[in-house]
Amino acid sequence: MLTDAMTSILTAARENGWVLEPDAKRILDLAGIPVPNFHLATTMDDAVQAAGKIGYPIVAKAVSPAVIHKTDVDGVAVGVKTDDEIQAVFDRFQRFEQFKGMLVEEMVAGVELIVGAKIDYQFGPVVLLGIGGTGVELYGDTAVRMAPVNEQDVRSMVHQLKGRRVLEGFRGSKPVDMKSLNNLVVRFSELIMDLEGRMTSVDLNPVMCTFKGCIVADARIMLTENT
Repeated sequence: MLTDAMTSILTAARENGWVLEPDAKRILDLAGIPVPNFHLATTMDDAVQAAGKIGYPIVAKAVSPAVIHKTDVDGVAVGVKTDDEIQAVFDRFQRFEQFKGMLVEEMVAGVELIVGAKIDYQFGPVVLLGIGGTGVELYGDTAVRMAPVNEQDVRSMVHQLKGRRVLEGFRGSKPVDMKSLNNLVVRFSELIMDLEGRMTSVDLNPVMCTFKGCIVADARIMLTENT
């Protein structure tokens, strides 16, 4: 069930037609889906202070309703290590159209997955799991199930992936925490059921997975016109 806080975020995002990343991550956090430690900085001093609290190095991302695909406009800075660097990044980002602030976020690493959902005209809400990152459109290594899904469904989806060996442990690497991945996808599918009628698609890409757990590094929620 959507909480009042979730509903307020969705209502406020109606004008843009999609939920900006900081608010999308707040919704995920409220739904019990792991997200990195982050702060939306609206001034340069605020960004520096947030980075100091989170701890360098950090990831910085431009936040603007005019920038849906941040990587297309160089709106992401990874591995920012000093106050001077974060000030320079903030100065560059604030020149973007409709700049709302800069997301200052802890760095996370791991195997990159994509977890997504859309409303299929025939089947209703469907959930996608696949090998993620920038190569997701190139390789198309994904599995899809009707929502909601259970842990058995998630295991079946993982087994369907051609790149599943990177999850199981490859060339000496430790296998990812499958319990954490299962919980994330199951909780995500439950959230999608609650969002039916309000969203057209949701993308969590990448979801970073290690032997310690899985965490959503980037998120975007596209809304229906009548949200």
